[in-house]
Amino acid sequence: MTAELLPWLAAGVLVVAVLYSSVGHAGASGYIAVMTLLGLAPSFIKPAALALNVLVAAIAFTQFARAGHFRWPLFWPFALLAAPMAYLGGWLQLPAHLFQWLIGGVLLYSAAYLFFKPRVAEHPQPPRAWLAVGIGALLGLLSGLTGTGGGIFLTPLLLLAGWAAPKHAAAVSALFIFVNSAAGLAGHLSSARQMPAMVAPLLIAAAVGGLIGSTLGARRFEPTLIRRLLAIVLVIAGMKLLMT
Repeated sequence: MTAELLPWLAAGVLVVAVLYSSVGHAGASGYIAVMTLLGLAPSFIKPAALALNVLVAAIAFTQFARAGHFRWPLFWPFALLAAPMAYLGGWLQLPAHLFQWLIGGVLLYSAAYLFFKPRVAEHPQPPRAWLAVGIGALLGLLSGLTGTGGGIFLTPLLLLAGWAAPKHAAAVSALFIFVNSAAGLAGHLSSARQMPAMVAPLLIAAAVGGLIGSTLGARRFEPTLIRRLLAIVLVIAGMKLLMT
């Protein structure tokens, strides 16, 4: 990466971090899209996106948890098998084209539903533990296959199924993303044993954006607005998959 690209990339990372963290996400699909548009090499994109994801997910979780939105009984069944399955998904080499189109279509459908029908379940009920464990394992596998933290799949599922209120879903998804992204980053560092140069300025931009976005999402934004912001995030992620 050249020094001339750095200000543009940092600005893009900051904007993505603000938007994604406002709904409890870390922004992997957004960072990947920005870095791809700027022509960066895959050897830079993957570890940089994972590092940014870990940082912003940690900030988002902290802000939503401090505001009282985290629910441990909702989180742990989904997370139980997610990290090892994310590792497996990253290890597997599967034909990606059809898979990405399928997932991209699902995300765009979810985005349309959340934007145009942003009603919140009046009395959310979490799923049975065995069902959440199975779903968490599947979402972990999907996160590994797609190179994301998995929250892009978990949050809309929690909302569409009526399993969580928007801010509770955001808090749970933030920690879910942190766990999966940290596992992916650890796997990368165990093989590559280094991070790309010039990542530090991007981490600073992501930290600023993550703090702004998650504070607004946890303490200022209404549930309906969070669902519509999530719809925008899903559109970005879905289009990224469809255009890869």
